[in-house]
Amino acid sequence: MLSDSTPVAALAVKDLDAAREFYEGTLGFTRSEGDFPDGVLYAVGSGRVMVYASSYAGTNKATAVSFQVPAEDFDAEVAALREKGVTFQTFDMPSGSWDDGVLSDGSMRSVWFEDLDGNILNVGTYA
Repeated sequence: MLSDSTPVAALAVKDLDAAREFYEGTLGFTRSEGDFPDGVLYAVGSGRVMVYASSYAGTNKATAVSFQVPAEDFDAEVAALREKGVTFQTFDMPSGSWDDGVLSDGSMRSVWFEDLDGNILNVGTYA
């Protein structure tokens, strides 16, 4: 059954070599076995992220992948992304408040950013 399967996030990119530099260099992803000619798989936590070349890259305007991190690791993760040159997005939300690109709403804290092709990624903690 699908409910017993581990999903793989799929992100379309225009330039696979540039995307690999971003995902491996900036985000620190580790390649997983099973690469294919027009894409690469990354082991991320207990799941995987597939990055593949597509002419549809950058057409999704919603969050494509969300990474949940423990509350005690959130600030360090955000700082590490900033050190790599990642800039965070802000936008209108029905609740919460923004501080230096970080949305806080109760115990939830999150940041959003784009990869080179405009795929929107999220890092958050929901403790």
